[in-house]
Amino acid sequence: MKRHQPRHLYLDNQIYFLTSHTYRDRFHLGNIEKSLLCTTIKCVFKEYGFQIYGWVILPNHYHLLFNVSKAASLGRVIGTIHGGFTYKINRQESLRGRKIWQNYWDWRIRDEEDFYKHLNYIHHNPVKHGLATDMSEYEFSSFNSWVKKEGSEWVMSLFEQYPIKDFTVKAELTLQSFIKG
Repeated sequence: MKRHQPRHLYLDNQIYFLTSHTYRDRFHLGNIEKSLLCTTIKCVFKEYGFQIYGWVILPNHYHLLFNVSKAASLGRVIGTIHGGFTYKINRQESLRGRKIWQNYWDWRIRDEEDFYKHLNYIHHNPVKHGLATDMSEYEFSSFNSWVKKEGSEWVMSLFEQYPIKDFTVKAELTLQSFIKG
């Protein structure tokens, strides 16, 4: 049986958008788990010299926008994040061998427009999924740090300049089916 493995294009000194989903939606991240995952991601990225531009952690998945210095280490970095997080949570809950994460899906950012569309998608994700009515309400996102750094007018102007696009694999497959069909 062929195992599903997303193909990855690894290029040094590039910006990537990454999504990972919990395994079969069986594990849902509460606030404690979201906080632990956020800390884990930031620590591992710092160790490997990856710069985070945008992030959001939701109950069953997360999105990241970041720069990679040595792209060949990306798989190892995500494995370290997922493995470390899973170990800590399973240990806290006295469970052994529970799988929490699926594979990850990544996209290399092509240009400034692509960057800001993905950043907007990340920041709007809690609203899209009904977890907040306003992006500033959601705690586990980089939205408020962008507002603090650049100002709310500038951040909101990005949504006008770079409208949100649905970057999910399902949407991509539907579009491919439409084009082929």
